[in-house]
Amino acid sequence: MPKTTNSGRPKQNELPDTLKRSPRKAQRQWAKAHDAAAERYGEGERAHRTAYAALKHDFEKVGDHWEPKSESGPSDPRSKRSTQDKRRGKGETFGGVDVENNTKQDLYERAKRLGIEGRSRMSKKELARAIAARQ
Repeated sequence: MPKTTNSGRPKQNELPDTLKRSPRKAQRQWAKAHDAAAERYGEGERAHRTAYAALKHDFEKVGDHWEPKSESGPSDPRSKRSTQDKRRGKGETFGGVDVENNTKQDLYERAKRLGIEGRSRMSKKELARAIAARQ
């Protein structure tokens, strides 16, 4: 089912909840990417994965919504892998948390705001996992 109207606007009732609370640009980007992927691969999981991959290039999941990243680019080590490796589930995605463009200190501050205990002893990847689990 198309996620955009004839005028190219995202259908609010078709968006995932996290995107309903996100900027309009994120909504448009996800909806257009989903429609293009659904046209090419058919409706289903692959279209959703493709749409989220496109979204994560420019946006980062923060709490219950998506926010623009300071720099465009891959957000996690998995996105740098080959398509074949991604399909096999190799690599970690960190639940939309931008590990590549955030410093350990940035992730530590987010973990502090979220009240994550033991954060001072965590590595950058552990902080990202804990943030993803909490949001």
